[in-house]
Amino acid sequence: MPDKRVSVDDIVGELHDGMTIGIGGWGSRRKPMAVIRAMLRTSLRDLTIVSYGGPDVGLLCAAGMVRKVVFAFVSLDSIALEPHFRLARQAGSIDALELDEGMFLLGLQAAAWRVPFLPTRVGLGSDVVARQPEIRTVMSPYDDREELVAMPALPLDVALVHQNRADAGGNAQFLGPDLYFDDLMCQSAGKSFVTCERIVDTADLAAFGSHHTQRISRLWTDGVAETPNGAHFTSCTPDYERDEAFQKEYAASAASAEAWQQWRSDWIDISEADYQRKVAAR
Repeated sequence: MPDKRVSVDDIVGELHDGMTIGIGGWGSRRKPMAVIRAMLRTSLRDLTIVSYGGPDVGLLCAAGMVRKVVFAFVSLDSIALEPHFRLARQAGSIDALELDEGMFLLGLQAAAWRVPFLPTRVGLGSDVVARQPEIRTVMSPYDDREELVAMPALPLDVALVHQNRADAGGNAQFLGPDLYFDDLMCQSAGKSFVTCERIVDTADLAAFGSHHTQRISRLWTDGVAETPNGAHFTSCTPDYERDEAFQKEYAASAASAEAWQQWRSDWIDISEADYQRKVAAR
């Protein structure tokens, strides 16, 4: 089994302007935040972000790196609307494809299966279809001749996901309540990278959870990076919960351009090691 261990900087080095990047997790839960912070220290631009969105989307929008967001929601969970994403949408500074959660799932599944679309009734009669020309309908080829939404595939250039445990070969494991479709993100991407709380021996994965929790296969991954506390300030249960106080401070940074620049100076324009030291000191 090849050794796929890399650094966060190695992962970010694979990213380029104009890419379509899928980001795993769900809202403000188990986001690959160490990679997001590293991205914010670069000059990346013109990105399309595909995400069940949380602060990953908001931060990249605030930094002016995003051209388009494909999303089912963008939320901080305990704070209903991601404030920096809301500002970008209200200003019209980004394009968007707004999807029902199930449509988003079907788009990833279609990309994973390498088919152009999957049919569904979800979205019929709604503005998700009526006001978005990217979403089209098809007629069933069978006797029923039913009109269905043709949810287009959401192929990704790169997928970024965070898991609780992984081995050096890129097999990865979640230990919390949900996988959040991180497996489909990886299968939908040309390249996929996993960050994790801890890299362990392959045989030890079974000690942490059953085969049901080891859902990311090394066949889908191109690199794995150990990033303890790497999902902070989002949750990564059972390793740690969301840092609610920190999240409130982050949300407050959307109050003004000056507030954002100060928060960015304090928490982004520093190394990851310094970030983690400051978090620990709190």
